[in-house]
Amino acid sequence: MSALDLFRLDGKTAIVTGGGRGLGRHMAEALADAGARVVICSRKVEACREVKESIEQKGGEALALPCDVTRPEDVVRVVAAAKENFGGVDIVINNSGATWGAPPEEMPLDKFERVMDVNVKGTFLMSQAAGKEMIASGKGGRIINIASVAGLLGGHPDYMQTVGYNASKGAVINMTRDLAVQWARHGINVNAIAPGWFPTKMSRAVLERFGEKILSHIPLGRFGGPDDLKGAVLFLASPAAAYVTGQVLVVDGGMTAW
Repeated sequence: MSALDLFRLDGKTAIVTGGGRGLGRHMAEALADAGARVVICSRKVEACREVKESIEQKGGEALALPCDVTRPEDVVRVVAAAKENFGGVDIVINNSGATWGAPPEEMPLDKFERVMDVNVKGTFLMSQAAGKEMIASGKGGRIINIASVAGLLGGHPDYMQTVGYNASKGAVINMTRDLAVQWARHGINVNAIAPGWFPTKMSRAVLERFGEKILSHIPLGRFGGPDDLKGAVLFLASPAAAYVTGQVLVVDGGMTAW
């Protein structure tokens, strides 16, 4: 196998939650470019259908499905559909996420709970359902959880008052480590990616207001772009990362290296 072949995903099936827009879309397209069949799911299935059509226009295979990752029945249905249409599940990208901004002393409990539900419970439910399928197949697999540098640091009080989001991403990071050691015997590699600041629908308002200040905290002097997560997700999903599990790959332009 050549070095470049290590990054091929031909014959593999990947599920990408929240794959209809933003970072999820970029990662879904990267997996398809490498040869994977991709199941794109989110609550807004229309956006997922657009990504499906884009992948198919380039000769790939894809399936678009509605899914609220906080609902176990939705998650189980997506995993079952992946098995029925493509023969199984080899890769999962847990990308669906939510946030809410408010000072900690004013954070509404219902918003805190919603963020934890989507980011932590949703990640667990999809990992659990897909993990069961991977174990049953005997072929192992890859689970990649999209965390955040917010799970490694406290939020800057000037522009990152998101205690629920930060706490949830810290939980995702430690969940990643636990699943990695629990499922290693089944050949399931579990890793996380911790992005820094990327312009997305979720971050747009903060970047518009505090962009210059945030940039001053990033050694590379720029925000992440559409291609900056593609290589990271492809590495962790592919045979190139066969000996990597329980790790957090930080993609932040050096922000956490100060």
